[in-house]
Amino acid sequence: MRARVDEIVFDCAEPAALARFWAGLLGGEAWVRDAGWAYVDPPGFVRVAFQRVPEGKAVKNRLHLDLDAGDIDAAAGEAVALGATQVGGIVRDDQGRFQVMRDPEGNEFCFVSD
Repeated sequence: MRARVDEIVFDCAEPAALARFWAGLLGGEAWVRDAGWAYVDPPGFVRVAFQRVPEGKAVKNRLHLDLDAGDIDAAAGEAVALGATQVGGIVRDDQGRFQVMRDPEGNEFCFVSD
């Protein structure tokens, strides 16, 4: 059996707000189904959904998105304007460069570039 990814779901406190943040970052429109569930369908990507849970985020994500932004500095600046937080500076390694970020609820993601 082979399965396909239907959507990526983030646990969060405020689904509508997080859907608006990620829609601003990835494109697409934020859709709010109800107070406990919202999503965005970014162009060329699977649905990214947000599900209300009672507990807050306590530790580092076990899964995160790497977003190819081309210009990492510009992308990080735009993300910060939407409500993200930069974590440290740009890291350079043998694979390229990346900037760790956190969305408004603290979920990590990275902007990457070759």
